[in-house]
Amino acid sequence: MSSAPRPALGRLVGYVPRVAVAAVAGLALSACGGGAEKAGSKPSGGASATANSAAFPVTVEHKYGSTTIESEPKKVVTLGLSDQDAVLALGVKPVGSVDWFKERPYGKWPWAKDKWGSAPPQIVGERDEYNVEKIAALEPDLIIAQYSGMKKEQYDTLSKIAKVVAQPKGHEDYQAPWQDMTEQIGKALGRSAETEKLITGIDARFKAVRDEHAEWKGRTVTVGEPYEPGKFSAFSPKDPKVMFLTEMGFTTSDTYRAALGKENIADLSFERFDVMEADRTVWLGTPDTEKALKADPLYKKTKVNQEKRDLFLPYDSPDIGAALSFNTVLSIPYAIDQVVPMLEAIK
Repeated sequence: MSSAPRPALGRLVGYVPRVAVAAVAGLALSACGGGAEKAGSKPSGGASATANSAAFPVTVEHKYGSTTIESEPKKVVTLGLSDQDAVLALGVKPVGSVDWFKERPYGKWPWAKDKWGSAPPQIVGERDEYNVEKIAALEPDLIIAQYSGMKKEQYDTLSKIAKVVAQPKGHEDYQAPWQDMTEQIGKALGRSAETEKLITGIDARFKAVRDEHAEWKGRTVTVGEPYEPGKFSAFSPKDPKVMFLTEMGFTTSDTYRAALGKENIADLSFERFDVMEADRTVWLGTPDTEKALKADPLYKKTKVNQEKRDLFLPYDSPDIGAALSFNTVLSIPYAIDQVVPMLEAIK
Protein backbone atom coordinates (compact mmCIF):
# COMPACT_ATOMS: atom_id res chain seq x y z
CA MET A 1 0.00 0.00 0.00
CA SER A 2 2.87 2.32 0.60
CA SER A 3 6.29 2.71 -0.92
CA ALA A 4 7.68 3.81 2.44
CA PRO A 5 10.12 1.43 4.12
CA ARG A 6 8.48 -0.87 6.63
CA PRO A 7 10.08 -0.01 9.96
CA ALA A 8 8.13 -2.61 11.88
CA LEU A 9 9.33 -6.18 12.23
CA GLY A 10 7.11 -7.79 9.62
CA ARG A 11 10.00 -8.63 7.32
CA LEU A 12 12.43 -9.20 10.14
CA VAL A 13 11.07 -12.19 12.03
CA GLY A 14 12.48 -15.40 10.64
CA TYR A 15 15.05 -13.38 8.73
CA VAL A 16 18.55 -14.83 8.69
CA PRO A 17 21.24 -12.13 8.85
CA ARG A 18 23.71 -12.29 6.00
CA VAL A 19 26.68 -10.91 7.89
CA ALA A 20 29.76 -12.93 6.99
CA VAL A 21 31.00 -13.33 10.53
CA ALA A 22 33.69 -15.86 9.75
CA ALA A 23 35.22 -13.79 6.97
CA VAL A 24 35.61 -10.68 9.06
CA ALA A 25 36.37 -12.16 12.46
CA GLY A 26 40.10 -12.11 12.00
CA LEU A 27 40.05 -8.58 10.61
CA ALA A 28 37.83 -7.47 13.46
CA LEU A 29 40.23 -8.79 16.05
CA SER A 30 43.27 -7.22 14.45
CA ALA A 31 41.46 -3.93 13.99
CA CYS A 32 40.33 -3.60 17.58
CA GLY A 33 43.09 -5.22 19.55
CA GLY A 34 40.56 -7.13 21.66
CA GLY A 35 38.52 -4.01 22.45
CA ALA A 36 41.25 -2.17 24.36
CA GLU A 37 41.42 1.54 23.80
CA LYS A 38 44.57 2.66 22.02
CA ALA A 39 46.95 4.81 23.97
CA GLY A 40 46.15 8.44 23.48
CA SER A 41 42.80 7.83 21.77
CA LYS A 42 39.67 9.49 23.07
CA PRO A 43 36.16 8.05 23.05
CA SER A 44 33.91 9.85 20.58
CA GLY A 45 31.08 9.33 23.02
CA GLY A 46 30.99 7.45 26.28
CA ALA A 47 29.86 7.25 29.87
CA SER A 48 29.85 10.45 31.90
CA ALA A 49 32.19 10.91 34.84
CA THR A 50 29.30 10.47 37.25
CA ALA A 51 28.97 6.73 36.61
CA ASN A 52 29.20 4.56 39.68
CA SER A 53 32.50 2.81 38.98
CA ALA A 54 32.17 1.06 42.34
CA ALA A 55 29.37 -1.03 40.81
CA PHE A 56 31.89 -3.08 38.88
CA PRO A 57 32.54 -5.84 38.22
CA VAL A 58 28.99 -6.82 37.25
CA THR A 59 27.74 -10.03 35.66
CA VAL A 60 24.75 -9.88 33.32
CA GLU A 61 22.96 -13.07 32.33
CA HIS A 62 21.47 -13.25 28.84
CA LYS A 63 20.31 -15.56 26.07
CA TYR A 64 23.80 -16.91 25.34
CA GLY A 65 25.11 -17.25 28.88
CA SER A 66 26.53 -14.49 31.04
CA THR A 67 28.95 -11.62 30.59
CA THR A 68 31.13 -10.12 33.30
CA ILE A 69 32.04 -6.48 32.84
CA GLU A 70 35.09 -5.68 34.91
CA SER A 71 35.07 -1.88 34.77
CA GLU A 72 32.96 1.06 33.69
CA PRO A 73 32.39 0.97 29.90
CA LYS A 74 33.82 3.98 28.11
CA LYS A 75 32.78 3.22 24.54
CA VAL A 76 29.44 1.52 23.93
CA VAL A 77 27.94 0.15 20.72
CA THR A 78 24.20 -0.70 20.64
CA LEU A 79 22.96 -3.33 18.20
CA GLY A 80 19.38 -3.67 19.43
CA LEU A 81 16.95 -1.69 17.30
CA SER A 82 15.95 0.61 20.16
CA ASP A 83 18.71 -0.03 22.71
CA GLN A 84 20.24 3.39 22.19
CA ASP A 85 17.28 5.05 23.92
CA ALA A 86 17.87 3.44 27.31
CA VAL A 87 21.61 4.02 27.01
CA LEU A 88 20.99 7.71 26.22
CA ALA A 89 18.52 7.99 29.10
CA LEU A 90 21.31 6.86 31.44
CA GLY A 91 23.63 9.57 30.23
CA VAL A 92 25.74 7.55 27.80
CA LYS A 93 26.08 8.30 24.08
CA PRO A 94 26.71 5.15 22.04
CA VAL A 95 29.59 5.49 19.60
CA GLY A 96 27.86 3.04 17.25
CA SER A 97 24.26 2.09 16.53
CA VAL A 98 22.17 0.24 13.94
CA ASP A 99 19.68 1.72 11.52
CA TRP A 100 16.08 0.52 11.78
CA PHE A 101 13.84 2.99 9.99
CA LYS A 102 16.28 3.61 7.12
CA GLU A 103 16.82 7.01 8.65
CA ARG A 104 19.24 8.41 11.17
CA PRO A 105 18.69 6.76 14.56
CA TYR A 106 19.93 10.04 15.97
CA GLY A 107 18.61 13.55 15.52
CA LYS A 108 15.20 12.56 14.17
CA TRP A 109 13.06 11.29 17.01
CA PRO A 110 11.71 14.06 19.23
CA TRP A 111 12.21 12.04 22.40
CA ALA A 112 15.94 11.51 21.78
CA LYS A 113 17.08 14.40 19.60
CA ASP A 114 18.38 16.61 22.40
CA LYS A 115 20.27 13.76 24.05
CA TRP A 116 22.27 13.01 20.91
CA GLY A 117 23.23 16.63 20.49
CA SER A 118 26.14 17.07 18.11
CA ALA A 119 27.64 13.62 18.72
CA PRO A 120 25.94 11.21 16.29
CA PRO A 121 26.89 7.54 16.35
CA GLN A 122 28.58 5.57 13.60
CA ILE A 123 26.02 3.43 11.77
CA VAL A 124 27.30 -0.13 12.11
CA GLY A 125 24.50 -2.11 10.52
CA GLU A 126 20.86 -2.31 9.57
CA ARG A 127 18.47 -4.26 11.76
CA ASP A 128 20.20 -7.61 12.43
CA GLU A 129 22.91 -7.25 9.80
CA TYR A 130 26.03 -6.01 11.57
CA ASN A 131 29.13 -4.59 9.94
CA VAL A 132 31.74 -6.23 12.13
CA GLU A 133 34.58 -4.26 10.57
CA LYS A 134 32.96 -0.95 11.49
CA ILE A 135 32.20 -2.17 14.99
CA ALA A 136 35.79 -3.28 15.48
CA ALA A 137 37.12 0.05 14.19
CA LEU A 138 35.23 1.86 16.96
CA GLU A 139 37.12 -0.17 19.57
CA PRO A 140 34.16 -0.52 21.95
CA ASP A 141 34.49 -2.08 25.36
CA LEU A 142 30.79 -2.96 25.56
CA ILE A 143 28.29 -4.12 22.92
CA ILE A 144 24.60 -4.19 23.86
CA ALA A 145 22.00 -6.17 21.87
CA GLN A 146 18.71 -6.33 23.78
CA TYR A 147 15.93 -5.62 21.29
CA SER A 148 17.57 -7.74 18.61
CA GLY A 149 17.62 -11.05 16.84
CA MET A 150 21.36 -11.60 17.33
CA LYS A 151 22.39 -15.15 16.44
CA LYS A 152 24.84 -17.27 18.43
CA GLU A 153 27.50 -17.07 15.73
CA GLN A 154 27.23 -13.30 15.73
CA TYR A 155 27.53 -13.24 19.50
CA ASP A 156 30.62 -15.43 19.38
CA THR A 157 32.31 -13.22 16.79
CA LEU A 158 31.46 -9.96 18.52
CA SER A 159 32.62 -11.35 21.87
CA LYS A 160 36.13 -11.42 20.39
CA ILE A 161 35.90 -7.65 19.99
CA ALA A 162 34.34 -6.59 23.29
CA LYS A 163 32.02 -7.65 26.10
CA VAL A 164 28.60 -8.45 24.68
CA VAL A 165 25.28 -8.38 26.51
CA ALA A 166 22.81 -10.27 24.32
CA GLN A 167 19.03 -10.53 24.49
CA PRO A 168 17.35 -11.22 27.85
CA LYS A 169 17.02 -14.93 28.50
CA GLY A 170 13.60 -16.51 28.85
CA HIS A 171 12.00 -14.45 26.08
CA GLU A 172 11.57 -14.87 22.36
CA ASP A 173 13.53 -12.36 20.29
CA TYR A 174 11.82 -8.95 20.23
CA GLN A 175 9.38 -9.98 22.95
CA ALA A 176 11.16 -9.07 26.17
CA PRO A 177 9.40 -6.39 28.26
CA TRP A 178 10.94 -2.95 28.04
CA GLN A 179 11.54 -3.09 31.80
CA ASP A 180 13.72 -6.20 31.48
CA MET A 181 15.78 -4.77 28.64
CA THR A 182 16.24 -1.48 30.47
CA GLU A 183 17.37 -3.28 33.62
CA GLN A 184 19.90 -5.31 31.63
CA ILE A 185 21.30 -2.16 30.03
CA GLY A 186 21.44 -0.31 33.34
CA LYS A 187 23.26 -3.16 35.05
CA ALA A 188 25.80 -3.43 32.23
CA LEU A 189 26.51 0.29 32.53
CA GLY A 190 26.81 0.16 36.33
CA ARG A 191 23.75 2.38 36.74
CA SER A 192 21.13 0.11 38.26
CA ALA A 193 19.91 2.70 40.78
CA GLU A 194 19.32 5.30 38.08
CA THR A 195 17.66 2.65 35.95
CA GLU A 196 15.16 1.72 38.65
CA LYS A 197 14.18 5.38 39.00
CA LEU A 198 13.54 5.58 35.26
CA ILE A 199 11.43 2.43 35.27
CA THR A 200 9.47 3.53 38.35
CA GLY A 201 8.71 6.85 36.69
CA ILE A 202 7.37 5.21 33.53
CA ASP A 203 5.34 2.68 35.53
CA ALA A 204 3.77 5.63 37.37
CA ARG A 205 2.80 7.22 34.07
CA PHE A 206 1.03 4.05 32.97
CA LYS A 207 -0.71 3.71 36.34
CA ALA A 208 -1.99 7.25 36.06
CA VAL A 209 -3.52 6.42 32.68
CA ARG A 210 -5.13 3.25 34.05
CA ASP A 211 -6.53 5.13 37.04
CA GLU A 212 -7.97 7.85 34.84
CA HIS A 213 -9.42 5.39 32.32
CA ALA A 214 -10.78 2.49 34.31
CA GLU A 215 -13.20 1.89 31.41
CA TRP A 216 -10.30 0.57 29.31
CA LYS A 217 -9.59 -2.29 31.69
CA GLY A 218 -10.36 -5.58 29.97
CA ARG A 219 -11.22 -3.96 26.63
CA THR A 220 -9.62 -5.83 23.74
CA VAL A 221 -7.05 -4.31 21.42
CA THR A 222 -5.23 -5.40 18.27
CA VAL A 223 -2.31 -3.78 16.46
CA GLY A 224 -1.51 -4.23 12.79
CA GLU A 225 0.21 -2.72 9.79
CA PRO A 226 -0.80 -3.06 6.11
CA TYR A 227 2.37 -3.52 4.09
CA GLU A 228 1.21 -4.27 0.55
CA PRO A 229 -2.13 -4.52 -1.27
CA GLY A 230 -4.20 -7.27 0.31
CA LYS A 231 -1.80 -8.08 3.14
CA PHE A 232 -1.20 -6.91 6.69
CA SER A 233 0.85 -7.80 9.73
CA ALA A 234 -0.60 -8.46 13.17
CA PHE A 235 1.73 -8.02 16.14
CA SER A 236 2.18 -10.35 19.09
CA PRO A 237 0.67 -9.48 22.50
CA LYS A 238 4.32 -9.36 23.61
CA ASP A 239 5.35 -6.93 20.88
CA PRO A 240 6.26 -3.45 22.23
CA LYS A 241 3.40 -1.80 20.36
CA VAL A 242 0.80 -4.08 21.91
CA MET A 243 2.45 -4.04 25.33
CA PHE A 244 2.25 -0.25 25.32
CA LEU A 245 -1.54 -0.52 25.09
CA THR A 246 -1.95 -3.41 27.52
CA GLU A 247 -0.07 -1.40 30.15
CA MET A 248 -2.93 1.09 29.83
CA GLY A 249 -5.41 -1.60 30.81
CA PHE A 250 -6.30 -3.15 27.46
CA THR A 251 -6.03 -6.87 26.76
CA THR A 252 -6.03 -9.14 23.70
CA SER A 253 -8.62 -11.65 22.58
CA ASP A 254 -8.28 -15.42 22.39
CA THR A 255 -8.64 -15.20 18.61
CA TYR A 256 -5.80 -12.71 18.36
CA ARG A 257 -3.49 -14.69 20.63
CA ALA A 258 -4.22 -17.91 18.74
CA ALA A 259 -3.39 -16.27 15.41
CA LEU A 260 0.00 -15.14 16.69
CA GLY A 261 1.05 -18.13 18.77
CA LYS A 262 4.69 -17.71 19.75
CA GLU A 263 5.53 -15.58 16.75
CA ASN A 264 6.24 -11.89 17.09
CA ILE A 265 4.27 -11.21 13.96
CA ALA A 266 1.73 -12.89 11.69
CA ASP A 267 1.49 -11.90 8.04
CA LEU A 268 -2.11 -12.29 6.94
CA SER A 269 -4.33 -11.58 3.96
CA PHE A 270 -7.25 -9.18 4.07
CA GLU A 271 -9.54 -12.21 4.23
CA ARG A 272 -8.38 -12.54 7.85
CA PHE A 273 -9.57 -9.18 9.13
CA ASP A 274 -11.52 -11.20 11.68
CA VAL A 275 -8.26 -11.51 13.63
CA MET A 276 -8.20 -7.72 14.02
CA GLU A 277 -11.73 -7.30 15.35
CA ALA A 278 -11.50 -5.78 18.84
CA ASP A 279 -12.81 -2.96 21.01
CA ARG A 280 -9.93 -0.92 19.63
CA THR A 281 -8.00 -1.76 16.47
CA VAL A 282 -4.80 0.19 15.95
CA TRP A 283 -3.17 0.46 12.55
CA LEU A 284 0.31 1.85 11.92
CA GLY A 285 1.48 3.31 8.64
CA THR A 286 1.16 6.42 6.51
CA PRO A 287 -1.76 8.60 5.37
CA ASP A 288 -1.72 6.64 2.11
CA THR A 289 -1.94 3.40 4.07
CA GLU A 290 -4.97 4.65 5.95
CA LYS A 291 -6.68 5.89 2.80
CA ALA A 292 -6.13 2.61 0.94
CA LEU A 293 -7.27 0.47 3.87
CA LYS A 294 -10.46 2.45 4.42
CA ALA A 295 -11.26 2.10 0.72
CA ASP A 296 -10.87 -1.67 0.73
CA PRO A 297 -14.21 -3.53 0.34
CA LEU A 298 -13.30 -6.21 2.87
CA TYR A 299 -12.22 -3.70 5.47
CA LYS A 300 -15.43 -1.72 5.01
CA LYS A 301 -17.32 -4.80 6.20
CA THR A 302 -15.49 -5.05 9.53
CA LYS A 303 -17.37 -4.07 12.65
CA VAL A 304 -14.46 -2.07 13.99
CA ASN A 305 -14.53 0.10 10.88
CA GLN A 306 -18.29 0.44 10.74
CA GLU A 307 -18.46 1.40 14.42
CA LYS A 308 -15.43 3.72 14.10
CA ARG A 309 -13.40 1.94 16.74
CA ASP A 310 -10.22 1.90 14.67
CA LEU A 311 -7.27 4.19 15.18
CA PHE A 312 -4.60 5.06 12.60
CA LEU A 313 -1.21 6.09 13.94
CA PRO A 314 1.37 7.59 11.56
CA TYR A 315 5.06 6.78 11.68
CA ASP A 316 5.91 10.36 10.80
CA SER A 317 4.55 13.84 11.52
CA PRO A 318 4.03 13.13 14.34
CA ASP A 319 6.19 10.10 14.98
CA ILE A 320 3.58 8.19 16.98
CA GLY A 321 3.98 4.81 15.31
CA ALA A 322 7.73 5.02 15.76
CA ALA A 323 7.32 5.87 19.45
CA LEU A 324 5.18 2.75 19.97
CA SER A 325 7.62 0.62 18.01
CA PHE A 326 10.50 1.80 20.19
CA ASN A 327 8.52 1.62 23.46
CA THR A 328 11.49 2.74 25.55
CA VAL A 329 11.99 4.85 28.66
CA LEU A 330 12.49 7.83 26.33
CA SER A 331 9.72 7.22 23.80
CA ILE A 332 6.95 6.03 26.14
CA PRO A 333 6.19 9.45 27.72
CA TYR A 334 5.98 10.98 24.24
CA ALA A 335 3.72 8.14 23.05
CA ILE A 336 1.42 8.48 26.06
CA ASP A 337 0.99 12.20 25.44
CA GLN A 338 0.13 11.54 21.80
CA VAL A 339 -1.96 8.37 21.97
CA VAL A 340 -4.13 8.86 25.06
CA PRO A 341 -6.12 11.80 23.59
CA MET A 342 -6.66 9.80 20.39
CA LEU A 343 -8.00 6.83 22.34
CA GLU A 344 -10.19 9.12 24.40
CA ALA A 345 -11.79 10.40 21.19
CA ILE A 346 -13.10 6.91 20.36
CA LYS A 347 -16.42 6.35 22.06
